[in-house]
Amino acid sequence: MLFLPPSSNRPQAADLRNSSTVTEFVLVGFEQSSPSTRALLFTLFLALYSLAMAMNGLILFITWTDPRLNSPMYFFLGHLSFLDICFITTTIPQMLIHLVTKNHTVSFASCMTQMYLVFLVGVAECILLAFMAYDRYVAICHPLNYAQIMSHQVCARLVLTSWIFGMVNGVFLEYMSFRNPFCKDNHIENFFCEAPIVIALSCGDPQFSMKLIFVDAIVVLLSPMVLIVTSYARILASILSRASSSGRGKTFSTCASHLTVVVFFYTSAMFSYMNPRSTHGPDKDKPFSLLYTIITPMCNPMIYSFRNKEMKGAMGRALGRANLA
Repeated sequence: MLFLPPSSNRPQAADLRNSSTVTEFVLVGFEQSSPSTRALLFTLFLALYSLAMAMNGLILFITWTDPRLNSPMYFFLGHLSFLDICFITTTIPQMLIHLVTKNHTVSFASCMTQMYLVFLVGVAECILLAFMAYDRYVAICHPLNYAQIMSHQVCARLVLTSWIFGMVNGVFLEYMSFRNPFCKDNHIENFFCEAPIVIALSCGDPQFSMKLIFVDAIVVLLSPMVLIVTSYARILASILSRASSSGRGKTFSTCASHLTVVVFFYTSAMFSYMNPRSTHGPDKDKPFSLLYTIITPMCNPMIYSFRNKEMKGAMGRALGRANLA
């Protein structure tokens, strides 16, 4: 019997790590739907995308140009709208093109770029939502020191921190997603390059990458969630102990708006990145992907901003200046 030395398997393993036969991916998306269904979806998603861009663009414009909206809350709101614009632009235009064309292929580099941008913006938004909860905590529980604690310099540093954390974390997640070669099926059962689905297509054992992304999701999603829950628990205790009934209603309205945004965004992100792949499938992945890529960015302005009297007044002033012009 002939025994081969253990080292004889090493060249093959090295070739597996260093070679990839996949040069492009196919985004299946809604390819299997009928032409009439795709036309209906194109009309629907185009309307939602246009609405989301218009509303977030309006909020971005008025929060950065209206001198009456110079508080930290509106400063953060403007940056949240900017992140939402980046988020939906990263995924939805490509999906709209694929709904009306037969070619659903994307290059390897395009898939990597899209995934990195989704990571960057998504992580930055998670961190920013936590900072927004902290801002509400300081405003309600420490009103006398609010201007000193949440100065313009501090707010700018917090926003910069969310962007830097998103960039650095995006590099790590990108590396873990593409560390193995791709020599299997190149069909992605979604309308954009989502990390768990792409990793499942790689050669070798993808479990190591999936476990590290799961751990990263715990840090990125649950750590800000702890700050958000802690902030609102203290806010609730504060307003129940000292606020009048009218003050409670106003405070509850503001806090409920923010918590609604948090629940929408975090629920869909947790399902996509913190569930075992065995529980996933095209019918489950697509709805949640749509929720955090287009529905949440569209609902954020309505939930968080358009219910605010100061925002409505600023919009009226902006529209009045436009009519005069």
